[in-house]
Amino acid sequence: METNNLYIKVCNLSNLILAWRKARKGKTEKNYVIEYEKDTLGSLLILQKELISQTYSPRPLVNFILRDPKTRKISKSDFRDRIIHHATCNIIEPIFDKSFIYDSCANRIGKGNLFALKRFYRFYREVTKNNSRIAFCLKADIKHYFEEVNHDILIEIINRKIKDDKVIWLIKQILNNVSLGGALPKRYAPWQSNQPILC
Repeated sequence: METNNLYIKVCNLSNLILAWRKARKGKTEKNYVIEYEKDTLGSLLILQKELISQTYSPRPLVNFILRDPKTRKISKSDFRDRIIHHATCNIIEPIFDKSFIYDSCANRIGKGNLFALKRFYRFYREVTKNNSRIAFCLKADIKHYFEEVNHDILIEIINRKIKDDKVIWLIKQILNNVSLGGALPKRYAPWQSNQPILC
């Protein structure tokens, strides 16, 4: 797939409509979705115009605490910005997906929790010789990953596969988004922040 002329595909109205459908899935009764859908086409055309003119700027993130069971700080993007996230992922995801290992399951089409469990039990049976010997499993998490990932390195990695400067600009806009009333930690570069998950 050509990776130096992707931005026009991100901006395509059909792609934005698909992105809106993905963003609203399971959230059709939320007030912010109902409000947005008072003029869906008009709202999407405004987003398209902002993208084409490169005047798009994400709205500030809203922070809240989630306990499920561990306590996590979640930075929530505005609904219109989630449409942009999906629109971007619709185009760049196939480029990156083929480079992921088979057993990477998160946010991948045709994979997920059930797939991960099946793979786990397959490896468990292999390692334990059908439960005839002891095996250990490490469950780990990278603390504050999204707050502390180095954005310069991240963009450098993305640049290896994406050669469209406008797509890189859009990704930086998303990464540059900050929380309402939140100051950036001093150790970050100017466009580093508590960024939302892109997809």
